[in-house]
Amino acid sequence: MIVVTGGTGFIGRHLVARLLAEGRPVRCLLSESKARNLPWEQSPEIVIGSLQDEESAFRAVTGAHVIIHLESAQWWGRQKDLEQVEIAGTRNLLAAARSARVGRIINVSHLGASVSSGYTLLRVKGTVEELIRSSGLAYTIIRSGLVFGPDDAFINHIAMLLRATPFVFVMPGRGEVVLHPIYIDDLVTALVRSLDLIDTVDSLTEIGGPEYITLEDLISTVMRVSGAGRMVLPVAPYLMRTVTAVYNRVFPRSLMTPQWLDILATNRTASLGNCYNTFGFQPRRLEDTLLTYMPQKSYWWPLVRYSLRRRPRAA
Repeated sequence: MIVVTGGTGFIGRHLVARLLAEGRPVRCLLSESKARNLPWEQSPEIVIGSLQDEESAFRAVTGAHVIIHLESAQWWGRQKDLEQVEIAGTRNLLAAARSARVGRIINVSHLGASVSSGYTLLRVKGTVEELIRSSGLAYTIIRSGLVFGPDDAFINHIAMLLRATPFVFVMPGRGEVVLHPIYIDDLVTALVRSLDLIDTVDSLTEIGGPEYITLEDLISTVMRVSGAGRMVLPVAPYLMRTVTAVYNRVFPRSLMTPQWLDILATNRTASLGNCYNTFGFQPRRLEDTLLTYMPQKSYWWPLVRYSLRRRPRAA
């Protein structure tokens, strides 16, 4: 049995669908509201509860041989949400996994994660990694570059922001930060293959796509592919954080969050050959993949719907 936490999130939705399509037994720990609206044609086994509840966490992992831990508040949560969902939730999950004698835990982290990072998101991710490494369980940690896809909360949000500002796009800093985007299906492939690769046990692997790209070039690519050209205006990151804080006061959700800015605060790259050397496949290029879905998408309605949607609560 494979237990997936965060199964209805961006990565989780795609991963659970792949596991079910391959005929693997999957169990998800979900809140009651999420369990009423499952995003898959086939349904995995569902345990109602959350990682904040030790009893439901234990029920979820009982009889499992591996846990794929994806539960995260990174796109919507404030610092207290990150600490509650990711740090406290991971502690409860690890305690339950040890009690249930689970064989292994697989976790998706971020390039740049470190307990000593000056940026909240990367510090929280680094803390989660340390908890897993010191848990006594066999583990696999995959530090991923920026994950993108038709329903991601980063590149799609750039396209939404381009619609929200018809003449000028405000860019944090001067756009020199280097990113290492990876397509969601490629990350899912790496996760699925890690289930059967002995060499990935008790290891930390950093992966990204086949190319590096600066933030400025990424914005230019999104403008070109989505057909929304704008003048790019560089703004100091500290001013962007102030604007984001005000935006969060006005709207239930912000397209640009503090965690969004944490991702853009420093270069985040892995060796270009890691994906092939470790998992045996070549990931897809950014622009080639964006061209398969972005020109056909309308971003006006998603912009309105996301901005007015209620912020989730950490259970």
